[in-house]
Amino acid sequence: MATNLDIAQELLEEAVKIGNHRSKRAAVEAALEEYISRRKQQEVTKLFGKIDIDESYDHSAGRRSPWE
Repeated sequence: MATNLDIAQELLEEAVKIGNHRSKRAAVEAALEEYISRRKQQEVTKLFGKIDIDESYDHSAGRRSPWE
């Protein structure tokens, strides 16, 4: 899908250079992916302190050999 955006040329050129991208499109796509990832991480951090945790839960129990 073709989209026209008015992006500051200096920002775009710096993003291409710093990210070592082959094209402006690649730089924009990488920036969008990083933006989305960071926003999702922020949503998860909002849950800290709001979820009950069972301190006695052994998360590695399922990985143990049945012969131990």
